[in-house]
Amino acid sequence: MSRAAFWQGFRDCSPFIAVVVPFSMLFGVVARDAGLDLLQVMAMSVLVIAGASQFTALALLQEHAPVFVALLAALAVNLRMALYSAALVPHLGHAPLWQRALMAYLMVDQAYAVANKTFEERPEMSRADKVAYYFGVMVLICPFWYGCTFLGALIGTAIPPELSLDFAAPVCFIALTAPLLRSLAHVVAAGVSVICAVLFAAFPAGLGLIAAAIVAMLVGAQVELFLNRRRERLA
Repeated sequence: MSRAAFWQGFRDCSPFIAVVVPFSMLFGVVARDAGLDLLQVMAMSVLVIAGASQFTALALLQEHAPVFVALLAALAVNLRMALYSAALVPHLGHAPLWQRALMAYLMVDQAYAVANKTFEERPEMSRADKVAYYFGVMVLICPFWYGCTFLGALIGTAIPPELSLDFAAPVCFIALTAPLLRSLAHVVAAGVSVICAVLFAAFPAGLGLIAAAIVAMLVGAQVELFLNRRRERLA
């Protein structure tokens, strides 16, 4: 792998540490407050590595929902990773199976957003450089996620509520999404997803988010097709 591309990915993803740290600490604190012991908290973070899914499962468990319902809800929330994987196949699908398995395990929102943006903006990157870049992005985020979850679990409820660690999640997703809104279709899809997420909030087991994402993708695709046909008529 290209060492330069690896370290470039490492540097490009470094700003997200500012939100990964409090977000992962918050999960550790909330999980301990919900009754999980230290081993359970760390097992969940290491096996899942997905903050939104972990918080979803934890919230359902706190409401005494059956374990299989919590697992299904977490899976539904985490289905966006399948979309991320499909988008990265043209860039990373050539990698050996063991590398692709490791990429899938370590994939997080930040890694996908940074890598996909770079791959689209730099089509001249070689296959080896793309793999190296992606690993550089991933290896920065995940150790902080593990370590700060552990720290949050140790500290537990000792963190005063006025620190407001829950700001990290929305700030992180805003930072991930904003740079990707580069066309009218992107903006329309984002707007539709927000509206539908609110309208579908009553759906059980996190399915409202999945339904909102599907509707937004369909609307965005139709806007893109409309704009392409309009450009062809004007050409």
